[in-house]
Amino acid sequence: MLALSCGAERSLRRFPARFRSILTGATMNVSISYKHVNSQEAVAVEVTRRLDKIAKLLKSYQPDLIQLHGVFSKSRKSEEQSCSLTLSLPTGTLHATGNGSNVLAGTKKAFSDIESQIKKHQSLLRREHEWKRKRAPRE
Repeated sequence: MLALSCGAERSLRRFPARFRSILTGATMNVSISYKHVNSQEAVAVEVTRRLDKIAKLLKSYQPDLIQLHGVFSKSRKSEEQSCSLTLSLPTGTLHATGNGSNVLAGTKKAFSDIESQIKKHQSLLRREHEWKRKRAPRE
């Protein structure tokens, strides 16, 4: 278990084992590969910012069961940069691809696409489409 300050370790014992990993800050599994990309530092800053957003959306899942695989690549024929993401959840797998003139543009497109897919996926799991009210016909 992680070493926590101010006696928080003792207070975690009252939670079941499956909740302890969430409370101690366990994170999702992330693997990122770069193919012919020069500016990895700028991409890493953007990726960590977007991963924090995704982590907020995926609070209901155990962090050990979430896997994100990202590939940043440059097309050999053109100067276009692309980012492809694969997010594996216990309830399904989501894919997103973003293309742009530079790496950051492709990254932003891919992450915004995967965020919208997560929201749609969770609404389908909650069966929100069955609970929407029908509008009364206008006269």
